[in-house]
Amino acid sequence: MRTIAVAMIVTAALALAGCNNDPLQVTAIQLGKSLNPDNSVGTFTTSFKSRDTVYVSVLTGASGKGTLSTTWYYGSNKVSEMTKDVSYRGSAATEFRFHNTAGLPLGAYRVEVFLDGKSAGERAFKIE
Repeated sequence: MRTIAVAMIVTAALALAGCNNDPLQVTAIQLGKSLNPDNSVGTFTTSFKSRDTVYVSVLTGASGKGTLSTTWYYGSNKVSEMTKDVSYRGSAATEFRFHNTAGLPLGAYRVEVFLDGKSAGERAFKIE
């Protein structure tokens, strides 16, 4: 009986240790024209053509969960928002993409990244 009780306690402890309740931490924000298989940016740039897809990869350095979101601006106008609820065991990359099949207007843009509603940083780019 005692062996079963010890086994149940060990099993419960291992299950709790595997829970992923820690908050995420953003370690980097990448901007570019392509993605690697792990969702990190493959081709870094801040200059795009009108019909390009703009990729942002948010790197997190440890296990945890949270809500990552992006707000995209053309000049001072908000043009798009995206949100992803994520949970990772270990470091990871979460991708967001911005494009318009008809083409984006030329000019200055920026994307701001949020983690659980708090700004984690922003990146400026241009459409030429």
